[in-house]
Amino acid sequence: MAKGADNPFSYEGKRVVITGAYSGVGAALLELIDSLGAEHITVVDLKEPSGPATEFVQADLSDESAVDRAVAAIDGPVHVLFNNAGVAATLPTETVMAVNYLAVRRLTEGLRDRMPEGSAVAITASIAGSGWASHLAEIQELLAIEGWNAGLVWVAEHPDVITDSYSFSKECMQVYTLWSAREAQRSGLRVNSVCPSPIETPLLPDFRETMSDKTIDWCIEESGRVAQPRDIALALSFLGTDASGFVNGVNLNVDLGFSAGLAMGQVDFGALMA
Repeated sequence: MAKGADNPFSYEGKRVVITGAYSGVGAALLELIDSLGAEHITVVDLKEPSGPATEFVQADLSDESAVDRAVAAIDGPVHVLFNNAGVAATLPTETVMAVNYLAVRRLTEGLRDRMPEGSAVAITASIAGSGWASHLAEIQELLAIEGWNAGLVWVAEHPDVITDSYSFSKECMQVYTLWSAREAQRSGLRVNSVCPSPIETPLLPDFRETMSDKTIDWCIEESGRVAQPRDIALALSFLGTDASGFVNGVNLNVDLGFSAGLAMGQVDFGALMA
């Protein structure tokens, strides 16, 4: 029996790649995956993390060539890929879409041939992307474009669709999770995402700037509390384990029931609209 095979929540014997592990959710995830016994952890980020990474690959995920170099630098096998890195709409739309969508797709598809049967991809999306159904046709049009530069051209040509680049990028991530799951399943892989409510990370001030204090505070109040990085790391880690081996194509809301309350009309919009 393989080491750790009797514990479906273990990472023993697994080689893992995490993007964006310098701070926030990624840093918490790095510590957690190491504590769960991962054999090898490669971090891809602009800044080297202080946590227990086995290998660090420096990459600007807004740059196509840098992403390709990162893919080439990662040795297989890759049993779990955590596409966690993300940026807020304080940056230009092109940068947001490059980091939050194009790089995720490029890494996932670039590493797929190094992912043996039973491997998993877990994406850090957001409840900000929950409105994807209203843009489904446009997102599917973007997903049909394979080239990085061609994707950016599409982005530049659709400012009427991308009025909030962060929310739209996370809508793309939720749809990408659904869209890619069937093909992944045929190869013995799984693709899922977690969709958190606001998290206490260094990016939270950026979200306050772009979405307003009022919106963020309302969302936190209706969620019950602000999420902590470890809250999200725990959900991500589950999606990378054998314990979630029959879970595929799922956008998992990690928001203490905020989205459920929204769907049931139990969320108080009055506080937001006042």
